[in-house]
Amino acid sequence: MTITPDTSTDVGGEADEQRTVDETDVTVMDPYATYEGRQEMRSRSEISATELLRESGAVLRLSEAAAAELSASTAGSEDETMIINMGPQHPSTHGVLRLMLELKGEEVLRTKPIIGYLHTGMEKTAEELTYLQGTTNTTRMDYLSPMFNELVFALATEELLGITDEMPPRATWIRMFMCELNRIASHLLFFATNGMDMASTTSMIFGIRERDSLLRFFEQASGLRMNHNYIRVGGVAADLPDDWHGTVTAILDSLERKLVEHDELFSGQPIWHGRSQGVGVIGAEEAVALAATGPTLRATGVPWDLRRDEPYLAYDEVDFDVIVGTHGDTFDRYSVRMNEIRESIRIARQCIEAMPAGDWRIQDKKVTPPPRARIDESMEALIHHFKIFTEGFRVPEGEVYVAVESPRGELGCYLVSDGSAKPYRMHIRGPSFVNIQTLPHLMKGGLMADAVAVISSIDPVMGEVDR
Repeated sequence: MTITPDTSTDVGGEADEQRTVDETDVTVMDPYATYEGRQEMRSRSEISATELLRESGAVLRLSEAAAAELSASTAGSEDETMIINMGPQHPSTHGVLRLMLELKGEEVLRTKPIIGYLHTGMEKTAEELTYLQGTTNTTRMDYLSPMFNELVFALATEELLGITDEMPPRATWIRMFMCELNRIASHLLFFATNGMDMASTTSMIFGIRERDSLLRFFEQASGLRMNHNYIRVGGVAADLPDDWHGTVTAILDSLERKLVEHDELFSGQPIWHGRSQGVGVIGAEEAVALAATGPTLRATGVPWDLRRDEPYLAYDEVDFDVIVGTHGDTFDRYSVRMNEIRESIRIARQCIEAMPAGDWRIQDKKVTPPPRARIDESMEALIHHFKIFTEGFRVPEGEVYVAVESPRGELGCYLVSDGSAKPYRMHIRGPSFVNIQTLPHLMKGGLMADAVAVISSIDPVMGEVDR
């Protein structure tokens, strides 16, 4: 096809050079197809050996011998394989996650995760919200563990403000207490969905039932069952409700009894073992190279937990064990989370016993609004309340990175301030986003029937991936 430009209106009086476009350069797309550019998995004949190794689960450095062995293990005629989509509408991809799988019969040869279907844009949204409003945004990223999102943003902001050492002890312990309860709730939902993904409706009923008792307490404390906006810059939104210790103690007592039943029902069940043991295996070296964190990493035997190795809040004042696995398979990832529930119960009980009295937020008028009761009594308090919620507070110039141990791993917040009342930049190191890159390694050589169990075992939350 030849295109000749019209020269009648050429200002310079000289015609442009004739341009020729080869018809083979024009790609006609199927209007009903979904195309994600370089994210798409292509056939083996269309990609380089390096890309093939990367898609097949290779991590970082490989010797020539290892590369040759891996390449040979993934070899196969394209006539014998097919590429299919799993998701993004599949109910067991835990949100809008799309996986492209190359199959040889029932065997998974390659896996390529494709993300971006949720498009929340929360990091960009943060630039238009004041620091006081920031937690209403971040709490919605990982909607199964919102307390941790609020905590990491608040800690980063407080570091920039230089008020970390001024935090009242009660505020610190309330934060730790609520986060451990949230960790339990998140792991219970993992237990529910992990079982459902392997056709166990009983685990879904049990997990949701136990989690609901914790959500009811969260509603008492914050007014909401999810996306609480409870942990804020300078402390927490409100003190714990009346008789909170009795309410939570009863919940923990009940949960400890029922965990024994859950363990007996699943951990010792032959079908559960057959579906999870030796499935989705990853070694410690590969997990570290892929930057996996949380239960996904600890299941390989690496005892890395920010609560112990880089303590924050008051974790250096409580006793707990870091749970690790041995084989790095789906069963180990399940077992690590099940036992982490017990450790979180242990921490929560220590919080109940050692909860200090006093203020639950910092008494700094530049950061915290006046007490609600004062607004009706004082014009100055009303003005202060109005200005802090409309204009926010200014944060000194600087940048900081703070990380906490969320139920899914290292949750980090990189915050840049330009001296205004709004962040100049915010970036979240989401553990779900990082852990998803282990899927090509975990699923390689496995069966199509095990793909759902493997995805569920890393417990991804897509709101955090597409933040």
